Amino acid sequence: MPQPRQFVIEADGGSRGNPGPAGYGAVVIDPVTGETLAEAAEYIGVATNNVAEYKGLIAGLKAAKALVPDASADGALQVRVRMDSKLVVEQMSGRWKIKHPDMKPLAAEAARILPASAVTYEWIPREKNKHADRLANEAMDAGKRGKQWEPSASTASLDTPRSPAASALPPVSGPPGDAAAGAAKARAALASRPAAASPAAPQAGWGAAPDLGAPATFVLLRHGETALTPEKRFSGSGGGDPELSAAGRHQAECIARSLADRGTVEEIVSSPLRRCRETAAAVAARLGLEVRIEEGLRETDFGAWEGLTFAEVRERYGADLDAWLASAKVAPTGGGESFAEVARRVSATRDRLTTRYAGRTVLLVTHVTPIKTLVRLALGAPPEAMFRMELSAASVSAVAYYADGNASVRLLNDTSHLR
Repeated sequence: MPQPRQFVIEADGGSRGNPGPAGYGAVVIDPVTGETLAEAAEYIGVATNNVAEYKGLIAGLKAAKALVPDASADGALQVRVRMDSKLVVEQMSGRWKIKHPDMKPLAAEAARILPASAVTYEWIPREKNKHADRLANEAMDAGKRGKQWEPSASTASLDTPRSPAASALPPVSGPPGDAAAGAAKARAALASRPAAASPAAPQAGWGAAPDLGAPATFVLLRHGETALTPEKRFSGSGGGDPELSAAGRHQAECIARSLADRGTVEEIVSSPLRRCRETAAAVAARLGLEVRIEEGLRETDFGAWEGLTFAEVRERYGADLDAWLASAKVAPTGGGESFAEVARRVSATRDRLTTRYAGRTVLLVTHVTPIKTLVRLALGAPPEAMFRMELSAASVSAVAYYADGNASVRLLNDTSHLR
């Protein structure tokens, strides 16, 4: 009995804004030689990241099938799919339910291309999926110019070797000429596809209209509860570093499930304080992402007020509290930070992160004051607006930042995932 042909598929998709102008990329690789056997990429108009990722998977599976004439027969082909989308990998592996109506038909289409026994799925970090990611970005760039991606736009060739990791995968069997002939057929089929339709109007969500450019979208998550949260005690960066309570850990799991279902977060950045790191870790585990620590996202230093309730501060430091409430330039008793100082720190952090994550959706796990500051500055509101915002534990807000300096507040204090 002939041995099955074996391929590796790496696929990716993305949107600049979510939803926004979107595209996908996929590559079929010989796991022995590391050669690129086929590439696929396409600009698909306005769509979400998840839709683009699924379309990348579908294109990769179709390209692999085109390389083997009898690919649909049991035992003829074995494919290992490698993607940095935890959502797609877990859903196609059958470990996560597919709830979103846009995902169900795409997953069903992907499942019909090859026999289920012929395909396995593996999550890989984004940095190991650079080839497919580059193809997706080339497709989006071509779409922005009103064109469709073509193989010549890619710097990869059929003779480009892959990484040692790809070469270490199980060997391919069968005559070597089959792969080359099949690759030619796949490229011809991909090149003959009709051009994508013009982008439609964007849907509601965290993304933006294409004519506004691709914003850096910050999903602002306040950490889950600690023992101090229900008692409404001042808990900043100048006192202890409390861990999440049992209720806080439950909240972190709730938001992790919600963000995994939504599938829009591409990066996670956290305050260095323990309650944020623990909340971020719960989300990262679900999404298969790493957590970066950003010192600028830490909470205000509340000085001598750390651990006290508002009433206790009023009783002990009444005059200082009145001055603090009256002016953003006044610091808490004992050398804490004023809101003006926090605003300067947070603004510098915002500018640094918007540059780093232009066009991406990033989860910032932080605290009350940094989140309120980001929202206030985005609205152009005065400092006293800080006292007029409600921000619950484990709540989600969102602000989009554009290259021209404009910002748009998309969401404030959403706790629907906790209900």
